[in-house]
Amino acid sequence: MKNKKEKIVMIGPVFPYKGGIAHYTGAMVKNLKKDFDVETVSYKMQYPKLLFRNEQKDFANDLFRIPETKYLINTANPINWLISAYKIKKMKPDRIIIQWWHPYFSPCYSCLSFLLRRIPRIFVCHNVFPHERFPMDRFLTKLALKRGSAYITHSEKEAADLKQITASPVCEAAVHPVYNAFKIKDMTKEQAKQETGIAPGRKMLLFFGFIREYKGLRHIINAMPEILKYDPDIELWVVGEFRCEKEEYLALIKKSGAEDRIRIVDGYIPDSGIEKYFAAADIVVLPYESATQSGIVQIAYGFEKPVVATNVGGLPEVVLDGKTGYIVPPKDPRALAEAVCRFFREDRAEEFAENVRKEAYKYSWDRMNEVVQRLTEKTGAHEG
Repeated sequence: MKNKKEKIVMIGPVFPYKGGIAHYTGAMVKNLKKDFDVETVSYKMQYPKLLFRNEQKDFANDLFRIPETKYLINTANPINWLISAYKIKKMKPDRIIIQWWHPYFSPCYSCLSFLLRRIPRIFVCHNVFPHERFPMDRFLTKLALKRGSAYITHSEKEAADLKQITASPVCEAAVHPVYNAFKIKDMTKEQAKQETGIAPGRKMLLFFGFIREYKGLRHIINAMPEILKYDPDIELWVVGEFRCEKEEYLALIKKSGAEDRIRIVDGYIPDSGIEKYFAAADIVVLPYESATQSGIVQIAYGFEKPVVATNVGGLPEVVLDGKTGYIVPPKDPRALAEAVCRFFREDRAEEFAENVRKEAYKYSWDRMNEVVQRLTEKTGAHEG
């Protein structure tokens, strides 16, 4: 490291904005500050209410609060982009890191990148293309990402998608780091089960996070009858805010015949409420139909919990089949049921937890700092 720390301006959502990208940005900033001088620029307005009607902020918990964050950017106001670029330039950064996950941000980020073009820009691509594709998404993605100097992706699949945008990107595919910040009370499984209200002797499968069609909730619901044939004391907990038709899933649950073993906790879970569900869980399920990567795996690993995930996107790169969980084909309830039953039948909880601990450095934020440092060396300095 140089004697004088390089100055980075981070652009992205942080507290009080909700959701995984805000958690990620906050955690990344905190750790980068060990090795860099970091200023954080977030949004004055992230999404217009016309496009995003749910509450966007959560002031109840400040685990990921970044002091002195500057809330400058209105993502829908071109005049604001000019003013924000001017203010960022006045901070005199050596480089800029931009969180990217959806083409909605393309006009804003394209303009900022053009106005700040003399400053190297690293895009952290959570998804190169959006999960739910739409007309013009490829054009908008290319418009923004082609202006990057370097890129971080969280899977080899995303790195391959990036090559559809720019032929020879300066890119590193780095595993999404683990979240440990949600361990607030350091609950035992027994304490967590008592707090969630799960009956003594019951086992918990946990499906956690915003509920969208591509996350494949229907497949684990359809797997439950087979799972309950093996062990009627296994419960599926669906914890998160529905972003699709809830009534359709409730009808599916009723049709499955497993209604009394499936619990729905509908609504946004604040940071302070996450621990009890993961601490109580025996295994976390991600039956996704499509994916890039998922922060849910990293939360699970932060609690040393194994994961059953599907063979889509970057999930097989972080869930090591037979070591930290199981990988199964997508849209296959029978394979999901077999993996869950195998886990309980072979009693592999402690073995998998130990394997997660062994993999800890791969998923550390310090490793992400090393990735950023290598990319800063490859992309040169501020052109002045």
